[in-house]
Amino acid sequence: MIISQRHRFVFAAIPKTGTHSVRQALRHHLGPHDIEQVRLFVEKAFPIPALAQLGHGHITLAQLRPHMSPEDFSGFFKFAFVRNPFDRFVSYCSFMTRMGGDFERDPKGVMRHLLFTAPPLHHILFQPQHQFVTGEGGIVLADYIGRVEQMQESYQLICDRIGIPGAALSQSNASKRGDYRQYYDQQLIDGVARLYARDLELFGYQF
Repeated sequence: MIISQRHRFVFAAIPKTGTHSVRQALRHHLGPHDIEQVRLFVEKAFPIPALAQLGHGHITLAQLRPHMSPEDFSGFFKFAFVRNPFDRFVSYCSFMTRMGGDFERDPKGVMRHLLFTAPPLHHILFQPQHQFVTGEGGIVLADYIGRVEQMQESYQLICDRIGIPGAALSQSNASKRGDYRQYYDQQLIDGVARLYARDLELFGYQF
């Protein structure tokens, strides 16, 4: 997450949605009083103990809200990016098994294991995307939600809104794999659809 006093925005970094590319681009425009919390590639923590102790940079807007004044939380432009849950789940499986090459050898086996046998329900990268941008009662707290599938266009709209020049986003932390559809059978499609049903509904995705 990034909180910019200079440009009055909050970037909520949803895991596995190209967050590092956006962070790298935004860092060029941060002021001396702007803050960021992140763990991968760069390690920074907010000067807010309750959030710093989370140990990662994927802070939800609901978690942030009590630590900002109502005026700032309402007035700052809050944005995030989302991704097709079917594609995101494949990315998660590939990322989590990258050291041993398990996904390359048996992608469906890895997907079934993480989906049905031992789902890591409390792992931050496994969490549904809607949890990062909604509050009590499922109300959307973000002012703008971009899409990974149109990432450059979405980022340009954000730049225009917060008053910074646009830039071509680099690709960071990307996994090497094919189109997500090739990794699925009907059982896996149904499983991901159940797990991320609210994401599919709220953000308008389908397989």
